[in-house]
Amino acid sequence: MEWLKLTIRIPDEYQESFIAELLDLDFDGFEQFDDKLEAYITKERFNDVSREQIELLLSYYPFDASIEMEQIEEENWNESWEKTIQPLSIGPFFVKPTWVDVAVPSGQILLEIDPKMSFGTGYHATTQLMLEELASLNLNNKRVLDAGTGTGILSIAAVKMGASGVFAFDIDEWSIRNADENAIINKTESAIEFQLGGFEVIPRNQRYDIILANINLNVITGMMGVFANHLSPGGVLCITGILTGDVSQVLRRASEHGFIAEGEKRKDEWALLKLMTVSGS
Repeated sequence: MEWLKLTIRIPDEYQESFIAELLDLDFDGFEQFDDKLEAYITKERFNDVSREQIELLLSYYPFDASIEMEQIEEENWNESWEKTIQPLSIGPFFVKPTWVDVAVPSGQILLEIDPKMSFGTGYHATTQLMLEELASLNLNNKRVLDAGTGTGILSIAAVKMGASGVFAFDIDEWSIRNADENAIINKTESAIEFQLGGFEVIPRNQRYDIILANINLNVITGMMGVFANHLSPGGVLCITGILTGDVSQVLRRASEHGFIAEGEKRKDEWALLKLMTVSGS
């Protein structure tokens, strides 16, 4: 598989919001530096239209940006990516790749995640928000839906916190393969069902006690009705992948489908919302 690396000159304070834009354009990995952002995408997913979209987005920012592009082989991408993945404590969890041999701190729950090309390493603020929120939920014997599972990290964490079963899906075939592998590494595969596809693959008439959605603004607002249809009475919907400036828009959309806000957390420029249905509050 051939990959492209785009080096975008962009100040650090604007990088998180720009990453959100690039995720919508099918970019799979990012490395952040003080004055630049390196973004990775498969060659087949990138064309002149993609380049024009990025240049248009950059034109809205109050600085002069530049883009450099180079083609790299998959093995070189992996080598570069793996160097950036180091152990990290997030709430009650200790996240690390299998190739790093370190002791798990006392009292923490090990999540061994080999991210490869998938989104959800534990380093992004939205994944950290979700993992921290999981620690505050009662997951014992709960049924969980993980929308846009990425590496499977949230599904695996939910099972290790006591969930009886998780249904997880993602539109990226590579993510599903990666999530399957990570579930096996963590010995949670028997409690998680991974499916390739979008919301259409959720079992019809199935309801869940907890829904986790770390996706993006457009998908979240567009599928709020789907969340309502699949959430059990008294259940909890946790959503992130939204910028703090978009919270009011998401809450308006959520209220149209009977949700009320039970809590909000923020990290960097990102927000997590904890929602419940009015009837279940």
